[in-house]
Amino acid sequence: MSVDHYEVLGVSRDANADTIKKSYRKLARELHPDVNQEAGAEDRFKLVTHAYEVLSDPQQRAQYDRGGDQGFGGFGPFGDIFENFFGGGGQSQGPRSRRERGQDALLRVDVDLKDVIFGVNQDIEIDTAVMCETCEGSCSAPGSSPRTCDICGGSGSLQRTVRSVLGNMVTQSPCGSCRGFGEVIDNPCPTCAGQGRVRASRTLSVDIPGGIETGQRIHLPGQGEVGHGGGPAGDLYLEFTVRGDSVYSRSGDDIVATLEMDMIDAIEGTSVTLDALDGEVTVTVKPGAQSADVITVKNRGVTKLRGNGRGDLRFGVHVLTPSKLSSKESDLVAKLRELRKPAAPRLAGAQQGMFHKFRDRLFG
Repeated sequence: MSVDHYEVLGVSRDANADTIKKSYRKLARELHPDVNQEAGAEDRFKLVTHAYEVLSDPQQRAQYDRGGDQGFGGFGPFGDIFENFFGGGGQSQGPRSRRERGQDALLRVDVDLKDVIFGVNQDIEIDTAVMCETCEGSCSAPGSSPRTCDICGGSGSLQRTVRSVLGNMVTQSPCGSCRGFGEVIDNPCPTCAGQGRVRASRTLSVDIPGGIETGQRIHLPGQGEVGHGGGPAGDLYLEFTVRGDSVYSRSGDDIVATLEMDMIDAIEGTSVTLDALDGEVTVTVKPGAQSADVITVKNRGVTKLRGNGRGDLRFGVHVLTPSKLSSKESDLVAKLRELRKPAAPRLAGAQQGMFHKFRDRLFG
């Protein structure tokens, strides 16, 4: 027989978790076999408890709303959920450890563009929590040790029996004397104040891979903060920012720059040796070079982070036109005009203009 869990608990289908919990508490207290001896009360209590088990779990509730619940399924003894819900019958889990895993840390690191071409080993200063050398993480002063808590007897928790109309109910809470550790430190380490760790700066040598980009991270397991009580260190994440260069820029795995030249060199062609980020490079300009032309030097860009090889080094040509000419230069230009008979200036299409071509060829 199909049972409507919402109807059993007396709540609407859009009831939130608090409403469902309050309804279950009320019905469970009314129907528990220790309180209600009427015929059928125990069966109703089982239905109410199972309904709560399903509707209090988001995944089970979602499955039930889709029509996936088929009765009691794997539901265990009805007393278990009642005792857990109202805090009774729990067994001590033992004292908690002072040793805790340390927190992960995020550190932002700046790196120069020239250093990401091949990668670089860089020393990084880290201000973090390290194990206390005085007590070696024990939290106690040298020559002393923690003692067993005389309040909880080392269990780390206290149990209290409460008499109610439902019978004896046992509640359990952390021991206030030892804060759940089961031990008391009478003589805490003076260096770390009983924390087992101290703040300190340390230098970490890091291999930064070639091709790293701004915003990318490196994960260094176990290089984060040491935990309380000398517990294992968390992880360290390095997030990189690649600093720009005054001449060169980056486009993916390529390095780009603007090559300015006189119009005579552009007309006749030339060869020039330049300082690149990874050493000198010779660039050949063919005769008749135009502004927005791109000269590519293969395999002189950034090492590819994923894959093999390197990107390219690309120069965008910018032909400089002199703003002032001597009288002799003006005469030569006039003679050249007579010989070439240049066409009159004209408009170029929006997608054919020099600036569009320069941008597309250099950064496209």
